[in-house]
Amino acid sequence: MAETAKYAAINGGTLFTDMKTQLSLPKTKRTVACAYGFVFIFIVVTTFLAFSPSPNSSSPWFTNIFSLSKEDVGTSYRSQFSSVFSNLFPRSSKNNFEQPHLDKKGLIVEKSENYTQNDDKGGVLENPFNSSSVLSDKESSVVKNETLSEVFDDKVGILMGNQTFDDKVGILMGNQTFDDKVGIFKANQSSIESYKSAAAVNQTESRDFDDKVGIFKANQSTIEKKSAPKLSSKGKSANVEKKRDVDLVKSLLNCDFFDGNWVKDESYPLYKPGSCSLIDEQFNCFLNDRPDSGYLKMKWKPNACSLPRLNATHMLELLRGKRLVFVGDSLNRNMWESLICILKNSVKNQKKVYEESGRHHFRTEAFYSFIFKEYKCRVEFFVSPFLVQQWEVADKKGGKKETLRLDLIGESADKYKNADILVFNTGHWWTHEKTSLGKDYYQEGNHVHNELNVLEAFRRALTTWGRWIDAHINPKKTFVLFRGYSASHFSGGQWNSGGACDSETEPIKNDTYLTPYPSKMKVLEDVFKGMKTQVSYLNITRMTDYRKDGHPSIYRKPNLTLKERRSQWRYQDCSHWCLPGVPDAWNELLYAELLVRLHQKQQEKKS
Repeated sequence: MAETAKYAAINGGTLFTDMKTQLSLPKTKRTVACAYGFVFIFIVVTTFLAFSPSPNSSSPWFTNIFSLSKEDVGTSYRSQFSSVFSNLFPRSSKNNFEQPHLDKKGLIVEKSENYTQNDDKGGVLENPFNSSSVLSDKESSVVKNETLSEVFDDKVGILMGNQTFDDKVGILMGNQTFDDKVGIFKANQSSIESYKSAAAVNQTESRDFDDKVGIFKANQSTIEKKSAPKLSSKGKSANVEKKRDVDLVKSLLNCDFFDGNWVKDESYPLYKPGSCSLIDEQFNCFLNDRPDSGYLKMKWKPNACSLPRLNATHMLELLRGKRLVFVGDSLNRNMWESLICILKNSVKNQKKVYEESGRHHFRTEAFYSFIFKEYKCRVEFFVSPFLVQQWEVADKKGGKKETLRLDLIGESADKYKNADILVFNTGHWWTHEKTSLGKDYYQEGNHVHNELNVLEAFRRALTTWGRWIDAHINPKKTFVLFRGYSASHFSGGQWNSGGACDSETEPIKNDTYLTPYPSKMKVLEDVFKGMKTQVSYLNITRMTDYRKDGHPSIYRKPNLTLKERRSQWRYQDCSHWCLPGVPDAWNELLYAELLVRLHQKQQEKKS
């Protein structure tokens, strides 16, 4: 009974019901075991496929997740295993790259572009990329199946990442390196099929390249290749300067250069005092310890225009391949030395500027020629104080006496007649005693005049000069100039009778103290009128008359006391000029004349 009761139906159930109840537990355990087994097999298969994906798999799901197409260019530095599980198990990245986010359009690459647009000065990005930040949706770039990772090296302005820049067309390309001198991009990309694929329809890049300096500007849909460079600021500046130069030259065309005043200009002189060893010792007032310096700081300013400052380099270009010749007395030597110093000071290699015969002193010879080798030009000086020939004839006592042949051009004329630019002068030697008296001195043919007025002798000599110019000078090739009489400033006597100027330190400021226009220069102007050849007249008489402060006076030798200076020099020099000084302004006038002539020639060619 007890045994029977042990197997009796519970709650009055039948035997079948009781057996069903007893068998339900093992059934449930089998189901669970099968489920776990299936999950385990699934995981194993999934893992196997993850590490050995078949490129020919028929499953698009596996292909999309585990396979990399040719356009997938952003998964370097990570294994496929990490790629899969970074999608399955999102986590906070400890490296410098944000993980991409998938949507129906593809991969949305969100990256930071925290840099400022650079200007034209340096082409260097000012701020490095902050690669841990993410742009908003408006700033993000959409790249089909592509991930970009970039690191900015702020020491050299290098973008190191999964892209490079091809500077020819402004296209991002893979597996290339851009020259690190201008902002380098180093690539970790696998490949990009072509230039077009790099700027594909489904790709928008929030920066373009400014071809001047490598600037990237944000929020552009594509990288713009500029078809033609814009005019640079330097080019614009050059055009402005060119127009300004043309306007300046035009302003000189109808300007009287010689009607003006001296003004103080601290930017002068045109070369450093004491820097030019070629200056005659007797003209080098600075090295001869002249105590004042105001005479160095004066500039000639015409009333009707502004003279251009003499640009020595430009003047040498105007003289390239040419001969510029000064012909005349020691005042023209004064001007010649001034120009040599101005031009030589602008040449970098001083060894390429030299006197043809190697001479360094210029008082004893009749001819000197400086060669500017780099410009293949010569700047020369021929001694000819009267422009006509000094002569000798037999006197009544059987000896010889000096005469001046008013009918013969100077001996050296044949040597300079083919020069490109000729600058003549004469005047001071006509004031000396012999020429002033005019007794048994002036000769024409075999006839020596017993007496001839100096002004008439001057007219005949200049007429001879003018006729020679008309007969031997080709005005289409040679530009002829004549520098007028340079004023002297002897106070208290003439040059040989105690005249002095050593106390003068300021120019004349009141026109009433200027001397009348020399009669010899009126004769010269009359000669010009009778010539066929046009001569440019550098009428510097009035402008020099202001400058009673500009002469060497007693400062003609260095290392002397004031007492020694006054006692040593019987005559003060109040005719020549200190260098740097007044003759520099004559050369600025010469420069202006050359600019005007060049402009006129250009206009003739156009017409």
